[in-house]
Amino acid sequence: MFEKFKKFAFKGNVVDMAVGVVVGGAFSKIVTSLVNDLITPLISLITGGASFSELFVILSKANMVEGTDISAIKTVADAKAAGLTTLNYGNFIQLVIDFFLVAFSIFMVVNLLQKAREKAEEKKKAEEEAKKKEEEAKKAAEPPKPTTEELLAEIRDLLKKE
Repeated sequence: MFEKFKKFAFKGNVVDMAVGVVVGGAFSKIVTSLVNDLITPLISLITGGASFSELFVILSKANMVEGTDISAIKTVADAKAAGLTTLNYGNFIQLVIDFFLVAFSIFMVVNLLQKAREKAEEKKKAEEEAKKKEEEAKKAAEPPKPTTEELLAEIRDLLKKE
């Protein structure tokens, strides 16, 4: 059983997958920071600081704490503290926006990596073509080598002379 586990655990695919998970976790932190620290503040600036996560509708006042002024409740936390049952649709909207921002950020990074890979491949092809042309130029500069028939004819002629 240990041998089977060892074969499974140290196959290239499993190790590659583990490396992918670790790198993906680190990349996730970068993308989260990009969204939370750069993109979301810019959107907040554009929308005048609006935060969708605090949008809600009061569904029931059945468990409301006595003496609660409903007009003073501005956040979901205030509503929960007052014992109100709420539908927090703003949080859903915020999570959908965050999802699209993360997906777009990942798309942009992958797109940049793909372009860099394509440029590297183009550069490699150009270098290979230049090397091939250089070799062809060298071959063209060398005098043509005699064919086997020409060499045999030359040997025959030399033998006739002797």
